[in-house]
Amino acid sequence: MFSNYLIGLREGLEASLVVCILVAYLVKTGHRNRLPALWLGVGIAAGVSLAFGAALEFGTQELTFEAQEAIGGTLSIVAVGLVTWMVFWMKRTARHLKAELHEKLDAALAMGTGALVTTAFLAVGREGLETSLFVWRSVKAAGDGAGPLTGVLLGIGSSIVLGWLFYRGALRINLARFFTWTGGLLVVVAAGVLAYGIHDLQEADFLGGLTDKAFDVSATIPPDSWYGTLLKGTFNFQPDPTVLQVWVWALYVVPALLLFLGTDWVGRLVKAASSLAKTTEN
Repeated sequence: MFSNYLIGLREGLEASLVVCILVAYLVKTGHRNRLPALWLGVGIAAGVSLAFGAALEFGTQELTFEAQEAIGGTLSIVAVGLVTWMVFWMKRTARHLKAELHEKLDAALAMGTGALVTTAFLAVGREGLETSLFVWRSVKAAGDGAGPLTGVLLGIGSSIVLGWLFYRGALRINLARFFTWTGGLLVVVAAGVLAYGIHDLQEADFLGGLTDKAFDVSATIPPDSWYGTLLKGTFNFQPDPTVLQVWVWALYVVPALLLFLGTDWVGRLVKAASSLAKTTEN
């Protein structure tokens, strides 16, 4: 549930911040009368994102098991690719996002109402479509039940509240640090979704090695235990992954974290771990 809450919070907050920037700029520049067009674009983007998520959920139910697994595995890889790109893009452009949105809004205001609706739709719609795809695969990876979806909805609800507080000036946090930490956690979550997608492709007979288990700790960490459920819901942990799953997970998460956090962050983590080990020994 935590991983899905994190996805809803992170993705939702990005969309909320974009909307806050657009609304604040229209109000500040004396274009309050254009707010309905802005909200129309935001509403259309939300509707398209929900429709996309519904199509993913219900559009594959009539397919064969192999076809479902093949589509699910492929979309897992696509979702991980999109989220990875989004995490790195936000880190690179966060400082200039406000100025970039203001420029696009100025151009849209000069062109008319239709352009303003389109600008709002594109600004929010990209986040919405990425969120729908990644949430769908993450919920599937976390298992059935209301927990994963509840986590996503709570995360999105929290992001809306935080966005409103930002707009009202009642809340100030270090967004760069927030997106760095949540981005690093999302990379770990994405690695689990990627491994889950590889397993789907193995079950669909697109990839081999389904019976080649890297290890099996089901007896130590039962999937139906509270801690097994916690690990699965948080990190998409699987007690009996295949060799291919483990290799793909490691080949993704290690370089992705190194590139995202940088060598300075890795050095701090290693130093902290060493200090903790020394303290434990003493």
